Amino acid sequence: MSQKLKVGILGATGMVGQRFISLLENHPWFEVVTLAASARSAGKTYEEAVGGRWKMTTPMPEAVKKIVVMNVNEVEKVAASVDFVFSAVDMSKDEIKAIEEEYAKTETPVVSNNSAHRWTPDVPMVVPEINPEHFKVIEFQKKRLGTTRGFIAVKPNCSIQSYAPALTAWKEFEPYEVVATTYQAISGAGKTFKDWPEMVENVIPYIGGEEEKSEKEPLRLWGKIEDGVIVPAKSPVITCQCIRVPVLNGHTAAVFVKFRKKPTKEQLIEKLENFSGLPQELKLPSAPKQFIRYMQEDNRPQVQLDVDYERGMGVSIGRIREDTVYDFKFVGLSHNTVRGAAGGAVLCAETLKALGYIAAK
Repeated sequence: MSQKLKVGILGATGMVGQRFISLLENHPWFEVVTLAASARSAGKTYEEAVGGRWKMTTPMPEAVKKIVVMNVNEVEKVAASVDFVFSAVDMSKDEIKAIEEEYAKTETPVVSNNSAHRWTPDVPMVVPEINPEHFKVIEFQKKRLGTTRGFIAVKPNCSIQSYAPALTAWKEFEPYEVVATTYQAISGAGKTFKDWPEMVENVIPYIGGEEEKSEKEPLRLWGKIEDGVIVPAKSPVITCQCIRVPVLNGHTAAVFVKFRKKPTKEQLIEKLENFSGLPQELKLPSAPKQFIRYMQEDNRPQVQLDVDYERGMGVSIGRIREDTVYDFKFVGLSHNTVRGAAGGAVLCAETLKALGYIAAK
């Protein structure tokens, strides 16, 4: 008899759903038993439903090929087969909000990759190394939903993972003004070069909704729970530009920072290298041993060399140097579909299990 928790993936046929399936293959705590997608995929085996649209570089795991896909809208039926679900559904924001709440109300925890609930005041949006204490807001959310074990937790946007961890590590120096430009991979749009040939040798200086997320979401990570809701931090002020570049995986950020308490370069590097959090303390299965590394070479981090650092769960920072207008500038790199999407959600689920929020039904 398996002691693993039974997991469902909502939106299993899309790129993030596929990434969940890849990451959860042979997971020590979780076993994928249920795959759900739109009505057009329901009733087919997963292999048939995905067809030639498998986008991962590793093969589709044998264990999921013959699972018959369920209709994601048959909430009670899907929920009855699992202990909790990961959500990567492709719907409108309002539809996602509604369906994730429906699942939560069946007493099924929902760990979501979607943005729909990131600003719901009693839904925790968490990077487990940065703000695991925000999971405490779940108790208030359960009261609102009328549940005893069902809730929704989300992870933040993929673009902020390449700079928000560094700014968190430097908190004691009080960063108060940040300018960031992100150079974002096409997999962030759920695409490969085969799907999106116009991105080859091209740069598009617009990603819908991304700049607002990149400016506001770090402030929610650094916020506090007050009266049962998360109140975002007021500082630092962040302004962003987000650019799509011809890279498959890996978001790079070029960042300028002003500090109230000006550090030395050596102090900044030391804070990065010694920064760790609850996942490292608990030695969670998906946790990187070293969350942030500093690279001394002038030409690093590079997507091709560094995106898979710590199996895609670590963040690489380089080129810290003093600036003529701001105090310091640096370059960050994170894997947008591992740390920034499915992997970040898996680490959230591991943290929630370790803290007792997710258990067998």
